[in-house]
Amino acid sequence: VAPVRRELGLRTVFNILGPLTNPAGAQAQVIGVYDPLLSLKLASVFQMLGTERAMVVHGSGLDEITNTGETAIAELKDGEIKSYSIMPQDLGYPLAGPGDIAGGTPEDNARKLVAVLKGERSPARDIVAMNAGAAVYVSGQAASLKEGAMVAEEAISSGRSLDLLHKMVEMNGDYGKLVRFL
Repeated sequence: VAPVRRELGLRTVFNILGPLTNPAGAQAQVIGVYDPLLSLKLASVFQMLGTERAMVVHGSGLDEITNTGETAIAELKDGEIKSYSIMPQDLGYPLAGPGDIAGGTPEDNARKLVAVLKGERSPARDIVAMNAGAAVYVSGQAASLKEGAMVAEEAISSGRSLDLLHKMVEMNGDYGKLVRFL
């Protein structure tokens, strides 16, 4: 389904069905949606499915928390859904421009990822920490989104995140390709 969906270049119901099928049985999830009107609806579906914690996010046209503007959030916690918005400054990050986080070729993106995980300060690192921080928060390992982002920042700064990338590539990929970007 994914190759056909990519070829169409359109958002489809499969963009939403993937997270809902949840083959891993995760009880805590952060899900990005391409349309902010889907946030509350999807959070309600998670509530009906018995998901313990979920955060459905849409950030200024992106299906993730963004540092380029406002992020709309529908959060499921303790059986209740709360809807709110955040700005990057609420988590301690400066506002960035869309070009600051834009992707490029696979090689460019790999370089950016390695730079982020090496701890280089950039808007790309900020958006990674914000989204990883949301996962930390929803998993119950932080009391707030801001605290979750701080935990993610520490994982990057300590080198643990880069170590995990090394291990993952050693187990599943072509380590020689990773070495080109280090």
